Amino acid sequence: MNNPLNGAPGFSTQVAEQAVHWLIEIQSGALSPRQQQAWQQWHDAHSEHQRAWEHIQRVNQRLRGMGSPLAHAALNAPKSSSRRQALKLLLILGAGSAAAWGLREHNPLPPLLADYRSPLGQRRKLTLDDGSLLQLNTNSAVDLHFDGQQRLIRLLEGEIMLSSADDNRPLRVQTAEGLVQAEGARLNLRQFKQRSQLAVFSGRVSLSPTAFNGAPLLVPPARQLSFSAQAWDTPTALDANSGAWSEGMLVAAHMRLADFLDELGRYRRGQLNCDPRVADLLLSGSYPLDDSERILELLEISLPVKVRRFTRYWVTVQARA
Repeated sequence: MNNPLNGAPGFSTQVAEQAVHWLIEIQSGALSPRQQQAWQQWHDAHSEHQRAWEHIQRVNQRLRGMGSPLAHAALNAPKSSSRRQALKLLLILGAGSAAAWGLREHNPLPPLLADYRSPLGQRRKLTLDDGSLLQLNTNSAVDLHFDGQQRLIRLLEGEIMLSSADDNRPLRVQTAEGLVQAEGARLNLRQFKQRSQLAVFSGRVSLSPTAFNGAPLLVPPARQLSFSAQAWDTPTALDANSGAWSEGMLVAAHMRLADFLDELGRYRRGQLNCDPRVADLLLSGSYPLDDSERILELLEISLPVKVRRFTRYWVTVQARA
């Protein structure tokens, strides 16, 4: 959770998304008794949820007096992704007081203005000017800067798969934590909060964390690691799911159910929750990312779980009765 600083509200973007979900559901019509119970449970579960709910109520009131296109989208658009994104952005920016917090902690504006983006739940494939192949995973954004001296890709959020083409100019990929240089390489790079994850499939790849003063780390093929701005973890063998998204698959090899649902949740709107009683169940298999509902059905067949849908955007996988 983010701590309040300089008068900014203390809640994460994930909780902001949840608050937006419930506001849209409530404004779309009367909640059923089951939905009302689910909202109350969410609201009462944590003080962070309560702060987010109070804040979005205040923002919603302020929207009534604003004439901007963003406010109009938040108030008047149907229950759609455009309205959800407008509300979420306005919630984070907080009509003034939270603007510094939102820009400092989550930097939402550059991804919105990125050279290339992929929507939530979709993937995108690009052939760059130098012939390199760049794939964007769900909800990802990059900026490109190619000139006579270098080829630079800035990963603003999300995850990419890069197959680099031969060129005299160095090819670099920058994340919030460091710089990756690739020569004739195929690699996967994912931006987390305060860390990045690099997987190298082939070629020559070196890593230089932002605040590290030593020599770059040469990462050999068939290895992956996480790194911060100060240091890197010990490289390990590629796991079963490394880069599988680029082929439209989610691969699990004795993966915890909670971790599996976290990954699956990246490809669908709303909240996909896991009951703690089944969080440590293990599963293996290959699942097509383009049909998350089918994946949830398969979980009910292969594991002692039940998928409970409070709304289309609020789903919980719980223990089977």
